[in-house]
Amino acid sequence: MFTGIIAEQGHVLSVERDGDASATVRLHAPGTTEGLALGGSIAVNGVCLTATEINGKEFSVDVMGETLVRSTIGELVPGDAVNLERCVPAGGRLDGHVVQGHVDGVGVLLEREPQGNWERLRFGVPANLARYIAEKGSIAIDGVSLTVTAVSAAAEQSPWFEVGLIPTTLAETGLGAKSTGSRVNLEVDVLAKYTERLLAFNTMAPATVDGGTR
Repeated sequence: MFTGIIAEQGHVLSVERDGDASATVRLHAPGTTEGLALGGSIAVNGVCLTATEINGKEFSVDVMGETLVRSTIGELVPGDAVNLERCVPAGGRLDGHVVQGHVDGVGVLLEREPQGNWERLRFGVPANLARYIAEKGSIAIDGVSLTVTAVSAAAEQSPWFEVGLIPTTLAETGLGAKSTGSRVNLEVDVLAKYTERLLAFNTMAPATVDGGTR
């Protein structure tokens, strides 16, 4: 589990792809590799991946086809900066929100507008994810935990949402360098997804257990 608080920006050193089936990404990240063990979990731009090789200040991760399709990891090239977060230890502070590192889809930066020392960003969101995003709710964008400040109407044909970035977020994460048209990984609040799933079962006929009804 992660919290969406980025610890470091690493840089992609190489990407070796086996078509659309898989890829191996090697990254340089001095802070992230400190104390990192093989098999350790790392969120790379919000995607939970496993360290498969560690060499000094560098580490590698293997990426399967599902992840390449569902996220922007497959678009990385050498030199790209990425947001990194180690998994939160038991008893650690939950400074952001509960982030699983399971990307739900990809959004597109539509607008960014300076607001004094902070910025307003508007992202287009896939229609199937819009229902999970609520004003003042939480969302992870490229692994960064943010509060949703505005959302489009439910009937909007091209749904969107907005967030505000403070100077620290602009400086310490890759979101500060995103330009209009940039694609980002989105993870909606897991509580919303579980609520929808539970409600779907509540509309079904009662299940029977050992001849009885529950």
